[in-house]
Amino acid sequence: MPRQPLASYPAPHGKTARRLEWAFLPPNLRAYIERKCGSPVVSAISQTSGFTPGFASVLVCKDGSRHFVKAASVKAQKMFADSYREEARKLAALPRSVPAPRLLWQLDDDWVVLGIEYVAGRAPQRPWQVDELDAVLDSLEQAADALTPPPAGLALDTAAADFAPLVEGWTSLREHRTDLDAAHLAEAEALARRYTEVVGGDTVVHTDIRSDNVIIDSDGRALVCDWNWPVRGAAWFDSFAALIGPRGEGVDVDAVIASRRLLRDVDPEAYDINLALYVGYFLTQCELPVPPTSPHLRDHQRWQGDVCWDWLAERRGWS
Repeated sequence: MPRQPLASYPAPHGKTARRLEWAFLPPNLRAYIERKCGSPVVSAISQTSGFTPGFASVLVCKDGSRHFVKAASVKAQKMFADSYREEARKLAALPRSVPAPRLLWQLDDDWVVLGIEYVAGRAPQRPWQVDELDAVLDSLEQAADALTPPPAGLALDTAAADFAPLVEGWTSLREHRTDLDAAHLAEAEALARRYTEVVGGDTVVHTDIRSDNVIIDSDGRALVCDWNWPVRGAAWFDSFAALIGPRGEGVDVDAVIASRRLLRDVDPEAYDINLALYVGYFLTQCELPVPPTSPHLRDHQRWQGDVCWDWLAERRGWS
């Protein structure tokens, strides 16, 4: 049975990023990319979903071919260049059985540039539709099967180590969210601090599953994109994370959990711990200044945090 949506998702779907445009890339870099594409670029369709400012465009070439290219300046956009470099390393290691676009070529010089397989498709609809959520969860199960254990030679941080900063904001959260019950906040913080008990595992975990990191292709299959910062952790982690947006938009996620093989047998307390971890992260991050290149990021984080708090409160029986 559908549930009442918590609140409308506040960010404009597919229009959350302010990105570099093709015309503003250095001429020598544009020429290099055209050589890799094998034909002059006649138009560039900027991909304005997501929350980062790096170049990410579908390039349409004179010969009719299409290419997906990401780029960031090592000097001017170091954090994003590092992210793309890591994404290239992870994509190169993914087995063919993982439902993800493939890395075709890369450049690592003054700019980090990734040529990634172009997929004719679109992001999932918002509000989330159950059939598209099912497609995403099918693909996450397929990915978990293929990535347990992680590919040989792919060095990854553990989830326990990588998630440690997510519990650092609770003092600030208690101070600025005086609208939330103090006893419930204390219970949530205690849960979040137990995260190392539940997030461990031997699976490559994407860690950033949301609608703008998924493509639904012409066959209705979901492909998982943006493998920048995966970790080694629990096989169920991504599938559970994929339910935050749908839950906030009215999907009966309890029925989904009961129906999915990676989710139905997980200790319910593990989900509460994970939700509390998200609460501490999202409701702290949303109070930071708004990045000029990502004007909708804080609204997205606040909404995600509120969804997780509401979900946790329901699961814990808080009034």
